[in-house]
Formats: sequence, structure tokens, C-alpha cells
Amino acid sequence: MRRFVPALAGLVSVVAAWTAPAAAYEIDPLTRQPLSQGLTMTVRPSAAAAADPLDATVPKLSPIPRETVAYNGPYGPGTIVVSTSERRLYYVMGGGQALRYGIGVGRPGFTWGGQQSITMKREWPDWRPPSQMLRRRPDLPRYMKGGPENPLGARAMYLGGTLYRIHGSNEPETIGTAVSSGCIRMTNDDVIDLYARAKVGTRVVVQR
Repeated sequence: MRRFVPALAGLVSVVAAWTAPAAAYEIDPLTRQPLSQGLTMTVRPSAAAAADPLDATVPKLSPIPRETVAYNGPYGPGTIVVSTSERRLYYVMGGGQALRYGIGVGRPGFTWGGQQSITMKREWPDWRPPSQMLRRRPDLPRYMKGGPENPLGARAMYLGGTLYRIHGSNEPETIGTAVSSGCIRMTNDDVIDLYARAKVGTRVVVQR
């Protein structure tokens, strides 16, 4: 009887491993190592974001890094140039340079081009879907208060008398894609940076 005790103990250990919570044996997709507890990601806010604690509460990571690039186009410093085909936004700085940001653009049938100017700026804007969008999506809320869950993200810059905006997003994975109803999407980190640079009256050139 005694010789069965070690075997029985081993069997109990195996059964205990089988019946342990699955979360204890989840695999980290980056390190491929078992996770003993939930994975927590901390995002370091930009200098512009540090002034508002709410700005640090939403994911801002983007597969398209913001960078300074050479620019020899026809537009002067302070102009925003949106290239829909590239899915990039340029903020012209002068001296042959521009800041380039990754953006999300309108899906097929919702792209547009032309020139507008920023007529209004809002931090953590409320969202009221326009009637045209509600006809397409009657399931949408009629009003959503600004905050991390709001589709307009951390900042919005309103373009002329149109329904279009350059705004942040709570879906950073959509940057670089064509999914919007015509608005220009940016990560929250990028839109906070651009918001601090662009003023009301800034010229915005949208190229298809």
C-alpha cells in the first residue's frame, strides 16, 4: 500500500495542474513565456499630454511613428497637408522640413479632397453623430460625452463648415487604414501633439 502513496501524490499533482485556472498558464505573445498574472501595459505620455492627467489614460501606440521628414512642397509653414493615398498627414514646419504623422482616412465612397481651415478646436470633445451618419447607423447613440471611450478621442479640430474633423481615436489599430466616414483619424498621442501646434485658422489641404 505504501508504494502507491508517491504515485498517488504525483497523480494528484497532475490533476491539480489540469484543474488550475487557465489564466495561470497563459502565454505572453511577445516573450512566449507563461504569465502568472495579467499583463499590464504602461504608456508614457508625451510632454503635451502630461499637462492633463486624462490624456495619459488611453492607449496611444501606433505602428506608424511620428517623424520629421524633408519637405519641398508648395505650402508654407503652419500648413497641414493630408495625403489620403499615403494615409499620412504633414505639418509643414519650414526650413525644408515637415512633421509626418500616420492617419486613418475615409473608406471607399467617403474620401474627399480640397482646402479648408480649422475653425474650432476642442479637448476631449463630446460626440453627436450627424444625421447622415445616424441614417446609416441608427444604432449609434445620439450623444456621447467626451472621454477615453469617445470615438473622437483626446482632441478634435473642426474643418470649415463641413462635418469633417481631424481627431483622435480610441482605436489606434485603425491608423493607416481607410475606415472612417471621411474624418481624419490620428492616435491620441499624435493628435495632442498636432493640436498644440495648429491654431484656429490653420490651412488644411486634403489631397486624394
